[in-house]
Amino acid sequence: MLRTHTCGELRADDVGKEVTLCGWVDSYRDHGRGLFVDLRDRYGITQVVFNPPDTSDTILNAAKSLRSEFVIRVKGRIAERPEGMANPKLATGQIELRVTEFELLNRCAPPPFTPGQQELPGEDLRLKYRYLDLRRNEMQQTLLLRSRIIKTMRDYFDEHRFIDVETPILGRSTPEGARDYLVPSRVHRGKFYALPQSPQLYKQILMVAGYDRYVQVARCFRDEDLRADRQPEFTQLDMEMSFVNADDVIGMIDGLVARLAKQLLGLELTLPLPRMTYDEAMERYGHDAPDLRFGMELVDCSDLAAEAEFRVFRSAVDEGGRVRGFTAKGVAADFSRKRLDELTEYAKEFGAKGLAWFRVEPDGKLWSPTAKNFTDELLAKFAERMQAEPGDLLLLVADKWEVTCKALNALRKRLGAELKLYKPDAMNFSWVVEFPMFEHDPEEDRWVAMHHPFTAPRPQDLPMLDSDPGKCRAQAYDLVINGSEAGGGTIRI
Repeated sequence: MLRTHTCGELRADDVGKEVTLCGWVDSYRDHGRGLFVDLRDRYGITQVVFNPPDTSDTILNAAKSLRSEFVIRVKGRIAERPEGMANPKLATGQIELRVTEFELLNRCAPPPFTPGQQELPGEDLRLKYRYLDLRRNEMQQTLLLRSRIIKTMRDYFDEHRFIDVETPILGRSTPEGARDYLVPSRVHRGKFYALPQSPQLYKQILMVAGYDRYVQVARCFRDEDLRADRQPEFTQLDMEMSFVNADDVIGMIDGLVARLAKQLLGLELTLPLPRMTYDEAMERYGHDAPDLRFGMELVDCSDLAAEAEFRVFRSAVDEGGRVRGFTAKGVAADFSRKRLDELTEYAKEFGAKGLAWFRVEPDGKLWSPTAKNFTDELLAKFAERMQAEPGDLLLLVADKWEVTCKALNALRKRLGAELKLYKPDAMNFSWVVEFPMFEHDPEEDRWVAMHHPFTAPRPQDLPMLDSDPGKCRAQAYDLVINGSEAGGGTIRI
């Protein structure tokens, strides 16, 4: 080995030891007769000192040519830093390496940016010099965390008798949710392999073959546009179990999530994780992956709106729509008319025709430019229904049910972040279950599978498959973390 230690492990107990370190020059300070270098590897930083009499003049002069990101090897003795010179920001901040031997392993042209600089360049430049970007501590910690997650998952499934199987990458194209990546075959001219969107068919074969517990950290490929939650190439934890029901699968993942939370985040989760039905999630939050880190639940006021003289509300209800909203507690004074107009335009981006708002005055009454269209008695009913108190802000959308869901969910998530209603490091885990079996395709005027055609319906809904498919519920379940779908599955037919 070219080194005896890493740059992040030496402490005061190591004073007097002769060690050899290798790493990158993070920074350097030339003090004339002495040179101080912060030497970095992925484990940390150690201060390296080129200073006579420990360091010869020949080595000192050679070291003065060092620049950022040069790769060097140094040997010397560990010493305690002089009094008042310790660096509490570094784990190695009490010691320094006084160099007796030095070797330049690799030079570096002036880099376009350095891993430690505060203001980073744009993403295009960082991707062009990806090796520099990957030297940043944030990137290294992310990859380290990813590695620990995968190891923890594999250990967990091994304890539960799962078999880790690598399924083929090259296969036949099969109908799935996105376009396939195609690879031309050299042997079979004019024919193509498809990269897998998931190992779905292969793991089904394993189940039929009797491998009742399969798991894989699987690479998947989908030819679709890049988005925040969609990538052309991604890794997923893929698992399958035989002779089980939905509760068995959910319970298995509950245990995995609890272990990951404890080992990686230091969180003790109470099991089983909370569950809510799809219908409950849509009614209370307007989304099938609700963010439960904060409140502001949706409230249906359609029956009250039907009594109002406000044409926007009345027409929405008369046309079969809904009037729904939520209460933002204690923030009415912070929202100017300009800011409310911005929220209105934001709601329109999600299909809403507008946004009705009310401030709760000190006397508990609701005020708004539209309040003249309501009787005092009806406004009091709105305030009671939405649990409004002085200083609160009420936001309502009148439209089709689907539009109220989209617009209010977007507003709720935006205000949750803007008003800092949850801690940035807060974590919330839950399940959403009993998804609709089918959804209606208006273009083809037919019912199509909401998940995939192999999903099993709930046994009690079987009689409705032919008579009322829209009311059938599937044995489908999604794991939701902080308002994002982190995983999901179904019981097969």
